[in-house]
Amino acid sequence: MAEKKKTLRVTQIGSPIGRPKNQRATLVGLGLNKMHRTRELEDTPAVRGMIRKVHHLVRVED
Repeated sequence: MAEKKKTLRVTQIGSPIGRPKNQRATLVGLGLNKMHRTRELEDTPAVRGMIRKVHHLVRVED
């Protein structure tokens, strides 16, 4: 039986203007580039690390 993968709903709530380039690049890596955009991402350690890096710019829902 196929195992259902856990996903996270990530929404950008903060602007990258005036932020370091690595934080902007992390948002792009998460697939976010404009305010209030939402992405469904697979819950992996790599994605969790990226979210932790820009936690002040995103909202995460399980």
